[in-house]
Amino acid sequence: MAAHTQKNNKPGKPGGKEAQPLIIAKTPAEEQRLKLERLMRNPDKPAPIPDRPKEWNPRAPPEFVRDVMGSSAGAGSGEFHVYRHLRRREYQRQDFLDKIADKLDEDDHYLEKVEQNKKAADERTAKRRKKREKLKKKKEMAKKAKLESKNKNDDDEDAAEKSTASSEEDEGEKEADDDAEAPSFIMGKK
Repeated sequence: MAAHTQKNNKPGKPGGKEAQPLIIAKTPAEEQRLKLERLMRNPDKPAPIPDRPKEWNPRAPPEFVRDVMGSSAGAGSGEFHVYRHLRRREYQRQDFLDKIADKLDEDDHYLEKVEQNKKAADERTAKRRKKREKLKKKKEMAKKAKLESKNKNDDDEDAAEKSTASSEEDEGEKEADDDAEAPSFIMGKK
């Protein structure tokens, strides 16, 4: 017997991978699940992303036409089929050009609509910003007025306290002055 055993039972190749059982997807969801499982077995490996299919372009009209259809009599029976193919191809080309023109018009219309929406959104934003600034100023003014009135009340109270204190001092000084000026018999001194 061989020193090493083959995992996938293929002679000549070392067994690096296990044999995968063949699973046939019965539904599209199961098929998608199997594809995802296969992709997620090795997440470091880049996933194959196909290129976008190229848009169909009609064949360009020939620069030089060799078989010019004339109006002379005697055209053979095969000429009608040649004319029919040329006509079909030309109609197809014109339809393609019309579709491209329509698509460009729709793109322009879409970009114009996006620009209008952006302008309208900017106007709404500016209006709301102005309103917010106005409310902010109003709040600041109310806060300032409140602080000023509080400071004014504090100043009035301080002034009142000072005036009462100074009037008390004045009264105390008056009494002292009165004591000094008044005769002793009025003060009750003998």
